[in-house]
Amino acid sequence: MVKVVLLWFALINIIGYVVMSEDKNKARKRRDRVPEKTLFLLAFMGGALGVLTAMYRKRHKTRHTSFRLGIPLLLLLNMVLYGYFLR
Repeated sequence: MVKVVLLWFALINIIGYVVMSEDKNKARKRRDRVPEKTLFLLAFMGGALGVLTAMYRKRHKTRHTSFRLGIPLLLLLNMVLYGYFLR
């Protein structure tokens, strides 16, 4: 079970980082964007660390209060849940 949780942690956070980065690239090029709902869903599913990292490294959505508060809260939730499943 521990290996599955760690694999999930790695994959969902990589996906979260990549999707957030791609949304920034699409924003620069004025293309169709990734819905905010999708970014929050990825964070909720365990990828909050990846989304948060991309948010600040790419300087994307950092002015949105919902992201500045919501993603760290989801990260806290992720930490609690990962801690529960890894004990």
